[in-house]
Amino acid sequence: MSINSSHKIETPKEKQNRHKAMEAIKVINTLKDDFKNPIDSMNYFYTLFEEVYCKNKSLHNNKLKVGTMCIQIPSEIIYALDAVPIRLCNGFYTDDEIGSDFMPQKSCPLVRAIVGQFSSNNFNDKPDFVYSPTTCDQKTKAGAIIEAFGHEVVDVDFPRVKESEISREYFRRSIRNFAIDLSKKSGNKLTKTNLKKSVSKVGYAQSLYHKLCEYRKKNDVVISGNDMFLITNAFFFDAIDSWINAVEKILKECKKREDEALFVANKISPRVVYTGSPPIFPNYKVPLLIEQSDGIIVADETCSANRMFNDRVAVDEWFVNDILDSISDKYLKACTCPIFTKNHDRIRKIIELVNSFNADGVVCQSFAGCTVYEAEQKSVLEAMEKAGIPILYIESDYSTSQSGQLSTRIEAFIESLKTRRRTKK
Repeated sequence: MSINSSHKIETPKEKQNRHKAMEAIKVINTLKDDFKNPIDSMNYFYTLFEEVYCKNKSLHNNKLKVGTMCIQIPSEIIYALDAVPIRLCNGFYTDDEIGSDFMPQKSCPLVRAIVGQFSSNNFNDKPDFVYSPTTCDQKTKAGAIIEAFGHEVVDVDFPRVKESEISREYFRRSIRNFAIDLSKKSGNKLTKTNLKKSVSKVGYAQSLYHKLCEYRKKNDVVISGNDMFLITNAFFFDAIDSWINAVEKILKECKKREDEALFVANKISPRVVYTGSPPIFPNYKVPLLIEQSDGIIVADETCSANRMFNDRVAVDEWFVNDILDSISDKYLKACTCPIFTKNHDRIRKIIELVNSFNADGVVCQSFAGCTVYEAEQKSVLEAMEKAGIPILYIESDYSTSQSGQLSTRIEAFIESLKTRRRTKK
């Protein structure tokens, strides 16, 4: 029997890239084609994700790349030292499957996917080293696994209580140590000039996000929640100047669409606040199902969007240590992550979002194996019930096996919100 020599056998890396490209393009095409009145300016982000995840394009060839395991590593300091932050949170089922060989079956799929990517050493922009804040227990343990693969991982101490002065001072020292360590690694000096510039630039990016959110508060919505998740997820890895330019164009188009009455949802479409485990590209199955079921996500309380852009750094004195202290205060005080021993602030934030965005209900997702979100569901559900806010709790993973069941539950919830809205009238 002859063998066709022209037939090329895929390497494991090529197979991994092909599967990831299939995951990515499926979501990109859904966002582009399956919803009414798509935003033309979103093509920048659709193309960006296609180039990065389907064509493995590198965006930062001439820059020091700093991998971050969580948003609690301040990007302002990284940019000030002429490096780029690469957030490592991963939404690919392909990487999740690979990571399952190194982590327990019941662990979080997001963390397994991070480990899976490092185990295969498959990056379009490979981080030169990784900073891992001691927030999520599973990420903390994953850091040790990643280090065993030959990558440098530096732990950044993070307190589990944010209300006390002790915690505040603890994290201030931690951030100063992080800044000193990164300065040595980069070979660049941290100055008040470059810190002030980076704080201003990141703050401007945050202001653009909030301007987009103002359009989502209006009765007629011009941008979908899934497009917003794509925009904020791009901030994980895109060049910040390119991201800023793209969002400025989207804002101009949003104004034009409002004037021309081009909206992405129907008048009766229920308005939803999304919270819980973060939607990380391409694992948008729950957000997509919400909007495919005629809901519209108008706001979120997650670390892949709202929490990342929530509060800006407020500086009183423009000296290096004062700026670093202001940065650490922002990252600690504004954080509503469920890793904290008490999390009344997160519940307050969800209710505040429901009221300010005139939402009809809340969808709370927890990744299977994400202990902190699973443990918190009872208190969140009770708080929403007390406030008279309908809520749907969903536990999911990265596989496609749940799609039918999830679709049924989400469709039923959206219909109940429609009924509730009609009853109110």
